[in-house]
Amino acid sequence: MSSEKVLLPANVEPVRYDVKLSPDLEKFTYDGEEKVSISIKEATNTVIMHAKELSFWSCTCKHAGGNAEAVEIQVNIKETTVAFVFSEELKVGDAVLEIVFGGLLNNQMAGFYRSGYDDIHGNRKIMASTQFESLDARRAFPCWDEPARKCVFGVTLVVPSNLTAFSNMPELSCNSLPGGKLKELKFMDSPKMSSYLVAFCVGEFDFVQDMTKHGVLVRVYTPPGKGVHGDFALKCACKSLDLYDDFFGVPYPLPKLDMVAIPEFAMGAMENWGLVTYREVDVLIDPVKASSQQRQRVCTVVTHELAHQWFGNLVTMDWWDDLWLNEGFASWTENMAADALFPDWKMWEQYSVDHAAAALRLDALRSSHPIQVPIKHAEEVEEVFDAISYCKGSYVVRMAHAVLGRENFQKGLVSYMKKHQYGNTVTADLWAAWEESSGMPIGEMMKSWTEQMGYPVLKVLGSSFSGGKATIELEQKWFLSDGSEVKADEAKLWCVPILTATSSGVGDEIHMMREDKMKIVVDMGGDAGGFVKLNAEQQVPMRVCYDDEMLKRLVVGIKGKLMGASDRAGVLADAYALVKAGMMQPGQLIRLLKAYEEEDDATVWEALEGVLGGLDKATAENDFINGGVKKIGRDIIGKLVAKVGWDAREEDGHLDKLLRGTMVRLLSVFCYDEEGVKKEAEWRFAKFLEDAADMQALPSDMRSPVFKIILKNGGDAAFADVKGYYDTATDNAEKKHVLNSIGSTTSLKNKLAVIEWTTSGAIKLQDFFYAIGSVHRSSKEGMELTWNYYKDNFERLKEMLGKASASLMDAVIVYSCGGFCSNQKADEIEKFFEENPMPQNQRKVLQTVEAMRANAVFLGLLENSELGDASFWKSL
Repeated sequence: MSSEKVLLPANVEPVRYDVKLSPDLEKFTYDGEEKVSISIKEATNTVIMHAKELSFWSCTCKHAGGNAEAVEIQVNIKETTVAFVFSEELKVGDAVLEIVFGGLLNNQMAGFYRSGYDDIHGNRKIMASTQFESLDARRAFPCWDEPARKCVFGVTLVVPSNLTAFSNMPELSCNSLPGGKLKELKFMDSPKMSSYLVAFCVGEFDFVQDMTKHGVLVRVYTPPGKGVHGDFALKCACKSLDLYDDFFGVPYPLPKLDMVAIPEFAMGAMENWGLVTYREVDVLIDPVKASSQQRQRVCTVVTHELAHQWFGNLVTMDWWDDLWLNEGFASWTENMAADALFPDWKMWEQYSVDHAAAALRLDALRSSHPIQVPIKHAEEVEEVFDAISYCKGSYVVRMAHAVLGRENFQKGLVSYMKKHQYGNTVTADLWAAWEESSGMPIGEMMKSWTEQMGYPVLKVLGSSFSGGKATIELEQKWFLSDGSEVKADEAKLWCVPILTATSSGVGDEIHMMREDKMKIVVDMGGDAGGFVKLNAEQQVPMRVCYDDEMLKRLVVGIKGKLMGASDRAGVLADAYALVKAGMMQPGQLIRLLKAYEEEDDATVWEALEGVLGGLDKATAENDFINGGVKKIGRDIIGKLVAKVGWDAREEDGHLDKLLRGTMVRLLSVFCYDEEGVKKEAEWRFAKFLEDAADMQALPSDMRSPVFKIILKNGGDAAFADVKGYYDTATDNAEKKHVLNSIGSTTSLKNKLAVIEWTTSGAIKLQDFFYAIGSVHRSSKEGMELTWNYYKDNFERLKEMLGKASASLMDAVIVYSCGGFCSNQKADEIEKFFEENPMPQNQRKVLQTVEAMRANAVFLGLLENSELGDASFWKSL
């Protein structure tokens, strides 16, 4: 793999950068001066660096032979490089490059870019900030933009005197320049780090600050007037840094940590060392309006990014094919830390229905990819910032934790961090650390999960229960969401740890399944009539297909809540996936749903929401079956409403609030036209129109779904009221409530108006696809509308997104083109992208089309099953 990497020549290596930038926030340009200390390994007359969208004025090399001026500066736009050609040979040894260049403060949320925002007085302001991962440091200054080319960075910024500026390290000096309009800020040297982690910001900010128990100064920078909105993230950050110091065994090595809310930001956040940048909704919390869901989101984004300060920043993957070492591990750690900070949130139970579900959904496609994916050109990495690197990556880390136990797991990590700090690693280095700490052949198990794509389904071929023990015969096969045949030459095997839970609790024994078939014996703790649940607590990325006897026993455990929430949710999620793959009868799934009628756990209800919503969407073209699904949904949801109610209670905890939000979301899909639901929503919406700050009548947790109920039952006036709130809301999280619901209007004219609004420039580029998705999800007509709009406005959308992150176009593709349940539509979309190729988004297109074909197979299975028979529904 390494021989195929496209890297800059190794004849010159960077040692240190001193970068000085002078941004002009009115002209949207900046001037740059750079000194790069280099080590010339082989004599050469040409130095090649990465550079993109930069202009160059001069380059001088001070080397052993004297000073050499570059006689040619060759910019290669395709390769995003610049070659400085000198008239004389540069001798082996140390040298310094001095480069004078300039660049643009673009509006594409990549490189060194500008963001616009309105201050508290309504004045339009501009700030500048950076987003370099994975390949955009080269947009800000010429560099060796590869993760293994670690260097010390010295940063100097020349900015207007009235503005604040900061970088990865604390300020070293500040000098006012002649005339008094500008000041020069010099920052302390950074540790040795990769170019994609360099960061700087320039603008007007308020901040809140605190000190960790271990002595690190932490600040959260906010737009002026919103300092208090940074308090929650600040508390999470301080506690997380201390926790990670102890967990990783290496103290946070920088003297400060800044976290900054950026008005326009393509991702959720970016882990720049010592200067983490965030999308505003992912770091700012309105202390009055914020929903429980948003608090949890901010906490986990903060804990994720701060985990990167070790896993990614201190120890960095050698090349982008091991991106998962950064993202998978940080995604596991975000839950570990959030669970430690807020144990009542039950993060690991929630994990089983969010991270785990996302991993299993994507990795059941043939168009998936391994966790360790070969990357030749660095640009290819844009395609793998997905649920495989993040969610499946974290899932296999969780599996390793289950097998190793906390002590060996942590001991191995401490050793890994100490051995490789300030360096670069490959995946095998992590396996080696865990093998050393545990004495287990952990690498053998983990390779089968990281080096091949997909995951297994464990099928129970037979089970018998006798003497308080269960004997279970198992077979593992590659699981594919559409149930397509796995040919002999495609067969895969995993080293599967089998953890079991019974009516008596979770067992200690782990069975390792290395072959395609295996028999295990499970001690049921004397409960002869009890159940055995495989994959206890859903700690291994796989599906389990039970035989009738085991499933019958599990149903008893589900009804009596004799198994944990993760396991109750897992049985249901597996059953739904198995029905889609043709491995389980649809009637069995519907009967299984009835076992959850008395369910009141937020995590399990999130799984129920996914299954009910999936069935509803898949059967939208078949009125008879959809009617049955709707009735089952209404019956189960009705019982939840009776238990939970619309009104908050004094004793409500975090999960109670999440559950009520799930309830109202389901009402907006299954019961929006019921008189009682309409009246409740209308009353609350009227109170909201009187006072949008009324969190009693309409708390943030239920704003989006209540807006949907109003829109589905109202006309143009309701549409105008909801849309109008977008302009008056001062909080981005509140604006998102509008974007996520506005497409639910029943008027096709208004739906089209929403889509046109999204591309008018009135909505930030970072957010416009939310409203497209809202139209797309709203109805069959909405799906057709967004797809036709995408086709008709393809060039316009491409121009809008320009050179922004490929993830934004990925989102537009999913929200415009995905979700159909028709092979004909899949053919149409496939043909469109063949005629209009999108190389950076090719994998997302393949995955979207494959999922669509799987949906078509699913609909066919449902229509040809007992669900098409009226007597089936009457028997329930």
